[in-house]
Amino acid sequence: MLFPWFYTKMEIVSKKDFIELEFTGKANGDIFDTNILSDLIKINPEAKPKKTIVCIGEGMVVSGLDKQLEGKEIGKEYSITIPYKEGFGERKKDLVKTIPLRVFTEQKVMPHPGETLFLDNMVVKVITISGARVITDFNNPLAGKDLEYTFIIKRKVNDEKEKVESLFDFFFRTIPDFDINNDKIIVKGHKMLQYLVNNFSETFKELIGKNLEFIEEVKTSKNEQTTSE
Repeated sequence: MLFPWFYTKMEIVSKKDFIELEFTGKANGDIFDTNILSDLIKINPEAKPKKTIVCIGEGMVVSGLDKQLEGKEIGKEYSITIPYKEGFGERKKDLVKTIPLRVFTEQKVMPHPGETLFLDNMVVKVITISGARVITDFNNPLAGKDLEYTFIIKRKVNDEKEKVESLFDFFFRTIPDFDINNDKIIVKGHKMLQYLVNNFSETFKELIGKNLEFIEEVKTSKNEQTTSE
């Protein structure tokens, strides 16, 4: 006798599909990224998991994982290993630098060996301090390490608003005020946003099928706003 599940066709995801992804990433057995609560509290008890929606093949996750998503079944758990070259790359000797101590002290920062700091818009690890010199490492902490991922594709995302918000979150690092019309996504906000809108308009057109446009919002008072194209 054949059971009904035998006839159930598993749904497979493809490149450029938007999906909701549940995952945990590890390096050397230690969790470095996750959106699963039971794993997240192991690295940050105060953190709350964030829904992760990505478009497959668009580099919204590390490249090795991105490649592995295509052709996978929705609802099935996978465990994969990604070589460092498809993760955060190899460690580079030229990113280990000697920096004068005054560079830190002028910013009112006193470095300590083993400490990780934010310098010149980059994450830097302090290796040693010798007199007035600080030996630093600008390599990504995960550079040169193979990565292990466990993941489940929860669902294929079809809601247009969810798709648009995921792209804004990834490319803009914020979700601006926006409206979706028949053939347009209209972004409203400060003129600074116009550069991002212009820069990513083709990407939105390709992935969402709608033109990305911008309308500047000019604040005239605390309680009033006017918009102008």
